[in-house]
Amino acid sequence: MKIGTFVGTLALGGLAVFIGQMNATALPQDGSEGGVSAGPDVIVGGIPDYARYTPGTYNGVEYAAYAVGTTSCNIGTTQLQWQPMPSTLHPTIPQNMYRYSNGRFEQIGMSWIKHGFCALQQTLCGTCTPAGSGCPTVLGIGCSDPYTASLNGDQADLKSRRGVNAALGSFPSNYTDPTAETAEPSAIRERLRVRRSDLDPTSNPGAQYFAEGQYAHPDDAAAGNDDNNCSYRKFTVGTTWSTTQGYPLTLSGSTIQQQPAINAWQTIQTDVSTREYDVAGDGRFVFAYRTSDNGNGTWHYEYAVFNMNSHRSGGSFSIPVPEGVVVTNIGFKSPEYHSGDQKAGASGYNQNTPWTATVANGAITWSGVPYATDQTANALRWSTLFNFRFDANQPPQAANATLGLFRPVTSTSPATSVAMGSRGPSAPPPPANPSDLNNDGLVNGSDLAGLLGNWGNSGSGDVNGDGSVEGADLAAMLSAWTG
Repeated sequence: MKIGTFVGTLALGGLAVFIGQMNATALPQDGSEGGVSAGPDVIVGGIPDYARYTPGTYNGVEYAAYAVGTTSCNIGTTQLQWQPMPSTLHPTIPQNMYRYSNGRFEQIGMSWIKHGFCALQQTLCGTCTPAGSGCPTVLGIGCSDPYTASLNGDQADLKSRRGVNAALGSFPSNYTDPTAETAEPSAIRERLRVRRSDLDPTSNPGAQYFAEGQYAHPDDAAAGNDDNNCSYRKFTVGTTWSTTQGYPLTLSGSTIQQQPAINAWQTIQTDVSTREYDVAGDGRFVFAYRTSDNGNGTWHYEYAVFNMNSHRSGGSFSIPVPEGVVVTNIGFKSPEYHSGDQKAGASGYNQNTPWTATVANGAITWSGVPYATDQTANALRWSTLFNFRFDANQPPQAANATLGLFRPVTSTSPATSVAMGSRGPSAPPPPANPSDLNNDGLVNGSDLAGLLGNWGNSGSGDVNGDGSVEGADLAAMLSAWTG
């Protein structure tokens, strides 16, 4: 991990370190650097298969449950520990599912994490120097280890994400899982769970879908090689729903190695901007956004933030909105934590409470329940993507989005927020006649109504620009009256 470094616009190409097999497309390290990594370096070399399970209904919502296979590769220069529990020297493996539809790239599913226990010594990623025969507790240099979808979907070896500090790749050996809700069908617990409605082909015409795997490992993180641990692969959804297996899926194309699935948004819509941001002493966020003209005098602003491996996590997100800009159609989307993943120890149960949006103090800000109130609240945690959106009556300009961090500062990670280069609405131009509030060329009753409706405040109706709408502004408007 490159602590405290601004990486800039993500490079989507480059010289591959190796030529993958099993439909895998390799990219160097985190997609922007070349060369072989010093020390151990685990990546998802392939997403070869998937498994599906019996759907279930919980709280009135019908869910499907899946798992995807993840084949790891050690592309570093030293061996990688793969000790089983209770040792903490092994990887943890989350699985995610995403959908692109109508200009939006959203996370629609997530799993608990698989804990590694031993590693085969195969050759997906090129020449392998085995660490031993059979399935030893070390992954050799250049070697690959396949974890099939059925293995990653085995509930007996899935554990809560909440026990992992992804910035360090570490977890306590004795952490316990939360207790699942008793009304939750057992087959959908802990697995890669997604709402049926998010996959339904009739409700999502033209949608594109992506599966993502990720590895977190303490030795990989200590070597600074943990920012290339996500890979993704596209899939399609069949048309027939099965009451015993949900929708069938078909994996297609190559596994895109060493890139998180959020990067697929830019491959679909080339005017999407994607950047990476590292929190000093912590982990990485990937930020993507797109602005578009609605053709009716308003513009749409669409943002997505992926927490790759930040333990501090995200607790708020804001975009500058200049005075006088009208903001409408405000939206927020986060995936569902499930099976009680963040619940244990909470005074409340806020893990899926939507963030609230407010427009004030020159910005639109989304925020959730703070850490001080509930440490298990709905935060932008590792291997998770949140979406933010709105329309505005002004075109875009350069602006700094701000991601507020959820967990408190530490001696090694003192930042409270991350500034992200972005685009937001520009300030409206001043009217040729400051009394003509609606810019229709007349000063009449419509303008008077606007002034009186904002009496005592700043902004619209402040004809003399002194920061308050009051009697002097009314007098100035009346003197400019055209009828």
